[in-house]
Formats: sequence, C-alpha cells, structure tokens
Amino acid sequence: MKETDELKSKVQLAFKNWQDNSYKKSIEKYPEGEKEFTTISFTPVKALYTPLDTAEKNYIEKIGFPGEYPYTRGIQPTMYRGKLWTMRQYAGFGTAKESNQRYRYLLSHGTSGLSVAFDLPTQIGYDSDDPLAYGEVGKVGVAIDTLADMEILFDQILLDKISTSMTINASASVLLAMYIAVAEKQGVSKDKISGTIQNDILKEYIARGTYIYPPKPSMRLITNIFEYCAKEVPKWNTISISGYHIREAGSTAVQEVGFTLANGIAYVEAAINAGLNVDDFAGQLSFFFNSHNDLLEEVAKFRAARRLWAKIMKERFKAKNPRSMMLRFHSQTAGSTLTAQQVDNNIVRVTIQTLAAVLGGTQSLHTNSKDEALALPTEQSVRTALRTQQIVAYESGVTNTVDPLAGSYYVEAMTDQIEREAEDYISRIDSLGGMIAAIENGYVQAEIQKASYDFEKEVENGKRIIVGLNKFTTGEEKEPELLKIDMRVQEAQIKFLNKVRKERDQPKVDKALNDLKKAAGSDENLIPYIIDAVRAYASVGEICNVMRRVFGEYKEHVVI
Repeated sequence: MKETDELKSKVQLAFKNWQDNSYKKSIEKYPEGEKEFTTISFTPVKALYTPLDTAEKNYIEKIGFPGEYPYTRGIQPTMYRGKLWTMRQYAGFGTAKESNQRYRYLLSHGTSGLSVAFDLPTQIGYDSDDPLAYGEVGKVGVAIDTLADMEILFDQILLDKISTSMTINASASVLLAMYIAVAEKQGVSKDKISGTIQNDILKEYIARGTYIYPPKPSMRLITNIFEYCAKEVPKWNTISISGYHIREAGSTAVQEVGFTLANGIAYVEAAINAGLNVDDFAGQLSFFFNSHNDLLEEVAKFRAARRLWAKIMKERFKAKNPRSMMLRFHSQTAGSTLTAQQVDNNIVRVTIQTLAAVLGGTQSLHTNSKDEALALPTEQSVRTALRTQQIVAYESGVTNTVDPLAGSYYVEAMTDQIEREAEDYISRIDSLGGMIAAIENGYVQAEIQKASYDFEKEVENGKRIIVGLNKFTTGEEKEPELLKIDMRVQEAQIKFLNKVRKERDQPKVDKALNDLKKAAGSDENLIPYIIDAVRAYASVGEICNVMRRVFGEYKEHVVI
C-alpha cells in the first residue's frame, strides 16, 4: 500500500509538471487543443489519461481474466485465438426463394451463420394478402406466411450444420415454431438446432414499433419460450436483448447499455415470477449491440456491459452457474451512420465499427453494406461487407491476443465511467417501478429523444463533422446500382399463399387455431399449440389474430 501511494504521488507530481510546462507551451501554440472534446455520446474526453485515472482499480475484481468472472476481458479464455466470431450477414428480401438464393450465395463466400430479415407484415403478424400489408410485402425482408415459405427459405440448408439468427419480435413464437417444424421435416431433432430469435418486445415499445400485444401477454409469450426451449431446444438462444435499435433511435452509448440491461432485468424477473429457476434459462439469454463510430468508446462500452451484467446476475439474481453470468452478444455495425452521400465512405465507417466490435469481444457480427442508406444491398456490396470482417479476422493481427486494449488508461477509465453511468440509469428505472413502468410513462423514450436531438443539432451547426454530409462535400454524384423490389413480388406471394390454403387440411387448421385460442385464455404454455398450428400450415396472420382477439393490441404511449 505504501509503495502504491508513493507511485501515485510520483505520477501526480510528474503529471502536474507536464501540464505546467510541455502541455501549456503546446496550448499557447495550438489553442484549439484546449477546446472541449467529447465522444460521439457527449462524454467529455481529457487530453491525457494516466495511471491516476485507474489507480483505485482492483485488477482481479474489475478486470480479471478472460473466461472468468466478471468477464470484462471476454467470455472465453482464448477468445479469437481458439475460434473466430460467427460472421453473419443480415439478409432477406422478396420471396423465400430469392432469399434462399442470397443465403446460399453468402455461405459459398464464407459466411458462418445466417441472419434472417423478415418483411414488415411478417414482423407484426399480418399475412401478405391483408390490406394492411399492401406495398410492404418483401420490401425490408423476406415474406413468410406459412410453413411452406419457411421450407423454401431453408431449402438445401441443413439446420443441424448452421446456426440461424432471426430478427423477429412480436411474432417470434410463430417463426421459432416454423423453424422447429422445418428442422423436423429435415430429420433434425429440436435438441440439435442452434440459433437465436430476437424476441425482445420491450425495445419495440421503446424504439422500433413492431409490437402487437400489450406488455403483459407479450412477456408471457417470452417466458413461455424460455420455459419451452430450456427443456426442448437447449442450444437455442431464446432472446437477443437488443440495444442496437435503442442506439439507432439516437441514444448514447451509456443509454444503450443502461436501457438494454434494464430490459434484461425485466425479462429475468418475469421468468422468475413465472416459476422458472434463474440458472435453468439464463444461459440461453443473449444480447445484441450496436457497433458505432467512436472506436475506443465502443470497446469500453462492450467491456462495461459484460462486467455490469455479470454483477447483476450474480448479486441481484443470485445466479450460480457461470454461464448465467456471461453476456454473450451479437453486434451489427451502425446503420444510422451510413450516408447516402459518397457511399464509398461507408466502407471506411464499417471497417472502424468492425474493429470496435472485435476489439470489444463480440461473439458474432454483421457488417452493413455501403449502399444500405439507399436500398437493400446488392450482391457486390454484401460481398465487400463480408470481406471487411474477413480482412480484420485474418490480416489485421487484432485477433492474436485476448482483449488487446486492456490496460489502456483511457479505455479502462471509459469502461468504468460507462458502467457507473449505466448503473445510474438502472437505479432510476428501478425507482420508477421497473422497465415496463418506465416505458409506459415515457421516461426511456424521452431520454433517447433528447440525446438524438442534441446530436442532430451538433451535425446541423457543424460542431459534429460527418464527412461528405456537412463537410468535404462534392457536387452531383452518380447514383450507384441499387436493388429494388418489384410489386410483382406481392402478387406472387399472395398467389402462393392462396395455393397453400387451398391444399391444406382445413379442419386440422381450424382445430389447431381453436386449441390455441383456448390455451391463450388459460395459463398454459402456448408454444406447443403454436407449433401444432404451424405444422397444419396455419398462417402467421391466422395464428397472431387468434392471440390478438384474446390479448388485445398495444397502443403506443406518445411522448411529447
């Protein structure tokens, strides 16, 4: 202790001497260096970080070793030395046949996991022939109406050989049921399939809007999935608790961590209240974070989130299994940072964001394509996005050692600060009665709106430079080749849906839907009933409408 105090005193003295001499002279010559610098999340950044910023740190307690509590340095002892992250490319558009062709193209070019984008009607539980689906079929993802579409989507893709992430929330139970049914048809048992459903309804109420039911029945469906998969689909990640969309809505890095982990707390509490043991389901929880432009802040964010979640699970929920304390996360580069102007600049942005995710210890990664600010990506731009991951993995050298930025005075100080400020948000949400109450009274939405507004003001007044947008602009640019979805996709999808309805066993469908309706009015787990309906080729819309009639629909809380 005496030696530590002496070292601290020496550093303090040397630092003051540097400030009064070298730094002062430089500022006199370059006064711009004295202005306020902040991260992209408005966190002030000092000119220099030293051991004084991390001197109070207990290495074992706060940083430790990879693969061991509190997992600051990663959840695996060897990280990428043993196994690279899963390279997923989020894809899906038009019909199931077109998306299947894109998936097989990606797999042939080195993608190691699939990530499915569903169209808007599928996300909110409408069939392609519903009047509310008009103009949206196949536009932002693949249209899935029945099990027949899902069979085509995974044609010649063996589900026991590949892991699949599905970005689906309100209708997640139905799409998971379809995936299980496709696996059965391939001769693959439920306990052999692996992947993730997003299944995070709370962030839909906060930031995205593809909800169907009110919070209480939505949370019931989620805990039903936890319970069912813990017993029947043990390799499946039952939820991807998503900060990505919170960040895309304009939050800061701290808010992304704080609100995402607060959502995680709500899901764990709901499952425990439903009678589940924490260590029976917590190991199947996963997270999904944004990888943004501020490289070092993002690295610190991922490290802080891991450490804070480990502490929450151990201290708040008394988890005993180490896997229950591990924050395993998928990341995606930040779509909101892509510009329609000078689209080639987006390749550089995505490269920085890829490095942030890898240096921060991600388990899987999607890299955005350069043209996604304008349209769905072309095959060429998707290939460049995938090659970005591969070059970082095989050529950059950053995968050769675990957590290479650990010990950086700046990164460690920023990790501590993000953890501390995220904890403050969680405490505030607890005081409001938990995350659902905080959403219902508009607190979370208002915090994000303010951060988003402040950032846009800085862009508009030129304080925050976006290359090619508000500085270093050029004249007229040639529009790149874009992928566009023809309205004939909707016509073809409706035609196929009508064919399935005509050929299926309608009495079997009617019985399955009636059984689901009765179960929805009871306390039974709904997943087996949804699987039965899917096997009978009931449609997404038919299944969701049954539950709409029992549960009602959510009406958005307007924040002014």
